[in-house]
Amino acid sequence: MRRPTALRPLCAALLVASLWAPAAASTAAAGERPIAAHPGRGECPHGLGDKLTSRLDAAMDDVGRKADIPGAVVGLWMPGKGCYVRSMGVADTRTGEPMAADSLVRIGSETKTFTVTALLELVDEGRVRLDDPISTYVRGVPDGRRITLRHLAEMRSGLFPYTEDAGFVHDLLSDPQRTFTPRQSLAYGFKHRNTFAPGARFQYSNSNLVLLGLVIEKVSGRSLADFVHHRVLRPAHLRHTLFPRGVEFPRPHPRGYTDQTLSGEVADATDWNPSWAWAAGAMISNLHDLRHWAKSVATGQLLSPETQKQRLRTLPTGFPGTTYGLGILKTNGWIGHNGSIPGYETVTVYLPSKKATLVIMMNTDITSQGQEPSTLLARAITAVATPENVYDGSATAP
Repeated sequence: MRRPTALRPLCAALLVASLWAPAAASTAAAGERPIAAHPGRGECPHGLGDKLTSRLDAAMDDVGRKADIPGAVVGLWMPGKGCYVRSMGVADTRTGEPMAADSLVRIGSETKTFTVTALLELVDEGRVRLDDPISTYVRGVPDGRRITLRHLAEMRSGLFPYTEDAGFVHDLLSDPQRTFTPRQSLAYGFKHRNTFAPGARFQYSNSNLVLLGLVIEKVSGRSLADFVHHRVLRPAHLRHTLFPRGVEFPRPHPRGYTDQTLSGEVADATDWNPSWAWAAGAMISNLHDLRHWAKSVATGQLLSPETQKQRLRTLPTGFPGTTYGLGILKTNGWIGHNGSIPGYETVTVYLPSKKATLVIMMNTDITSQGQEPSTLLARAITAVATPENVYDGSATAP
């Protein structure tokens, strides 16, 4: 999830340097390898071999220590070669509880892949058209007669991102438990002039996805959470993924740490209300489900071939090697999305040329030298495992 840019990340001073290593002295002595555990043979029955596994461990270890990541889970599946699943660091900086590979996390902007999939199912049914103007479904959208559903899904609407409004940032961080309605969130963005003419260029904006969520509700006659559950999660057999209706957060889950606070100090954002993110970033999932969802999104398992073809027709973002389609990112061959919301970051991508899947989950969104920790870790892992296809999620970062 794109973070409010009115606040500048500060050093994670409250996270001690040893968090990436085992926290309890009785578990391991200082200087030993960080916590590493397989979640079970069902998730990774065959490894990638000692040499490659060691290099991946070293890459994960290096990024985790340098970026002060409390805990992270990495899953990499490469058919014909094997898989790599690791959980490192801690789920709770207070207790030192180890990060677990079966954790649930808030997936932030990866929610966009679910919302747009739901929209494209309505396209397949002939109930909406991608080139319909948003004004057909939602009133009060600036320049809504010229902005199409396609523009919204492609991040090319020109609508001001509500998460960049100073008033929104203040109101959210003053009361992180507050409930925002979709209309309330959009109002912060609608106060501003549009940033460019529809279709002129790419700009990552959560306003776009909140509007698509309203379209889905209007056309289907159901709540977005209900429609996504019945039409996307059930058919995809994602039993550990949910669109929360409130502040619920099933266990097990790690504590999530952010410096997106009014003071700039690190805070525990685990129980912050995600309603402000809604169709753009409120969902929850785990490693198992995200692994299977990555392939489903990239190959169009829930969509018609023609609609999937349109989804994968990506356009430039301004970042070399990275393009954006209908709710998906393409970066150096990888297809999928990343996510960031206060306290958590994720990456879920699929590489068609190698039929490989990468999933990363972590319990912080605190940047390191201006870069999101999930991008740093995904880049390091792919530089080792798929050096000709190195991931870069910068296009969706602030």
